[in-house]
Amino acid sequence: MSEAIRDTDHAIHRQSHLGYEMENTYSGVLSFMRRRYTRDLAGVDVAVTGFPFDLATTFRTGARLGPAAIRAATVQLNEKIHPWGFGPCDRLAIVDYGDCPLDSHRPHTIVPSIVEHTRRIISSGATMLGLGGDHFVTYPILKAMAEKHGAPLSLIHFDAHCDTWQDDAPDSLNHGSMFYKAIKEGLVDAKRSVQVGIRTWNDDFMGVNVLGADWVHEHGTKATTARILDIVGTNKTYLTFDIDALDPAFAPGTGTPVAGGLSSAQAFAILRGLVPVKIVGMDVVEVAPSYDHAEITAIAAAHVAAEMLCVLAAQRG
Repeated sequence: MSEAIRDTDHAIHRQSHLGYEMENTYSGVLSFMRRRYTRDLAGVDVAVTGFPFDLATTFRTGARLGPAAIRAATVQLNEKIHPWGFGPCDRLAIVDYGDCPLDSHRPHTIVPSIVEHTRRIISSGATMLGLGGDHFVTYPILKAMAEKHGAPLSLIHFDAHCDTWQDDAPDSLNHGSMFYKAIKEGLVDAKRSVQVGIRTWNDDFMGVNVLGADWVHEHGTKATTARILDIVGTNKTYLTFDIDALDPAFAPGTGTPVAGGLSSAQAFAILRGLVPVKIVGMDVVEVAPSYDHAEITAIAAAHVAAEMLCVLAAQRG
């Protein structure tokens, strides 16, 4: 009797959004965590979607290829996640919604395209996990999130940069000023928001609470998590993770790397403490595969995304 042949391409053929079906990690269609590619959000808890955009970068480009790299790096995460003891797909119906359609040759269409794409997903009741793309994409995402959940939202922002540099040009695309715009427009409540891992200077942080990388190194991850929870409280909160929050030793494949950052272990420990937070949406951004080595940045981003999903899954009990 011949042995059963393992099936392939669960990203296309999967029948259920829950659970896991084993597939060779080195073959098959590379969806996020082998989830089914679909635009049907009936009964879906989380829709993962890519934002392949990098026109707003101020140094190295290439983050438009980030969503594909993160998806490819999730092939080993189609299982229970340490130390949670469960996988997000044990408790959450998760799909890969594909990428946001963007026309880079018409920059004026970028913001409305991302807003509409986000609206379409969250109007279904699903939580959106975005894969960047440069960090500017979070600005139009916040527009749609605030429209649905009410403004202002709290922001938990992991980054090497505060991204609140002054920019009053209404049509600018700049991944260093989008939170300046978000705060000025009332999308984000600066006093109930926190930035983690910052290690570049701005003369005006616009009232946002800053837990710099040096603060995290000195006080530790438990104190960092406690401070975050104290700041955001019970507010509805958007969680955004720029991969350059990690030190370049852990994430070299990014557009604006800065030495002295968080380790991946520190970042994961902090994320695991965010279960009490009322998260309305989240993203992982700024992976630039052309500057990566042995895919370690994409792997780190994939694990950040998995930790975020485990936080949501833990909230479901």
